Amino acid sequence: MRYFIELSYLGKNYHGWQIQPDANSIQEELNKAISVVLQEEVTVVGAGRTDTGVHASQMFAHFDSDAILVENIVFKLNSILPEDIVVYEVEKVNDEKHVRFDAIARSYEYRIWLGRNPFLLETTWQLFHQKLDVKAMNEAAEILLEHENFQAFSKVKTEVKTFNCKVSKAVWIEDGNQLVFRITANRFLRNMVRAIVGTLVDVGKHKITKEDFKNIILSKDRSNAGLSVPAKGLFLTEITY
Repeated sequence: MRYFIELSYLGKNYHGWQIQPDANSIQEELNKAISVVLQEEVTVVGAGRTDTGVHASQMFAHFDSDAILVENIVFKLNSILPEDIVVYEVEKVNDEKHVRFDAIARSYEYRIWLGRNPFLLETTWQLFHQKLDVKAMNEAAEILLEHENFQAFSKVKTEVKTFNCKVSKAVWIEDGNQLVFRITANRFLRNMVRAIVGTLVDVGKHKITKEDFKNIILSKDRSNAGLSVPAKGLFLTEITY
């Protein structure tokens, strides 16, 4: 039987989602907790692979088991898991349903704090004494919807069959001192959102123009794009099936 898990996590203390040698990961913690509760070896499959330090306000994973789910499994999992990983639901699904391949869209947020806030140090990128032209950043962000190849924003050493992604939403929202970039696409490349944000911030600082931003996309060259902004401001926020 196949089960879907909905969870969230603060990524600060983890080297990303995926299990790796000599490094703590979300997948490893989830595997251990489920295996203890079900009293059998279980390996979960994630809907995506968030990088080191990246957070998720919504993540899905699935696992296969012949065991009947124990009563209060959500409570029992949360009593075992570290407090920065929280499970919300475990439900039986069709055996053919795949948490990664059946997802049709994913959404991310990148959070910037304009100023200093000690209570948001782990979840925002804080920019001191800098003014950003949000209008120009939004005009440049709209250009993302007109293109499909985002090799210019991809990590250089990565093995993918295609650099094509279909972006359906890309917008900056300003609320007081907080500036949030929201982006939705059918898929994302490694480091893509953080590289896009870094380049759009250059637009906001008037270091580059909208036309420059478009030409960076067309160049398909990562060296032309802006910096990869810190992981702590990035959240996986929604996965759509």
